Amino acid sequence: MNETVIKVALYEDNATLRTSLTHLLQSSEEFEFLGAYDSPINILENSRIATPDVILMDVDMPLMNGIDATRLLKENYPQVNILILTVFEDRDKLFSALQAGASGYLLKKSKIIEIIEAIHEIYNGGSPMTPAIARKVLEFFAQPKTIQNKENDLSERELDILKCLVNGDSYKMIAANCYISMGTVRSHINNIYKKLHVNSKSEAVVKALKEKIV
Repeated sequence: MNETVIKVALYEDNATLRTSLTHLLQSSEEFEFLGAYDSPINILENSRIATPDVILMDVDMPLMNGIDATRLLKENYPQVNILILTVFEDRDKLFSALQAGASGYLLKKSKIIEIIEAIHEIYNGGSPMTPAIARKVLEFFAQPKTIQNKENDLSERELDILKCLVNGDSYKMIAANCYISMGTVRSHINNIYKKLHVNSKSEAVVKALKEKIV
């Protein structure tokens, strides 16, 4: 199988949407479809058997909600990319999902092509968001800034890269925009994680927004 094929799993309790997305993912040669589930209660076992590259995750599901499932999965399989696919547009759920480790947030009314593009984007290090959701992030980001917490002690270059992460840039885009190698990007991002006391890109973005670091 082509190494660029993306392994995708789906967690969605709406049977109609679950069936529709299953057919879409199964019919595309771009994806290796690992399965569709109506609850994430067994997500660790499912992911242990075949670790996905990307998970499409609903929020409101029986037995365990998608935000708790995201947090649980990222604690055990931090390399898995989680794309929230939900009807909820409120900021609390958005930031809760990002804080839990999700790297993207789409509304279910998104077009099929937008979902496919988001899977590729998140797999390649981006943070896809429905425009209405991105606006909420930008509105929060645009609020008056407070004095930067000196405890973070980020260098000017690290602040530039953190700002790129907030904007949803992939590692490749950051490398190109900052004229540095991918290895240097990863090194800076690891330092950012240590200084902000976070473990993922989404946690870094949430902290940057909440504490108005950039």
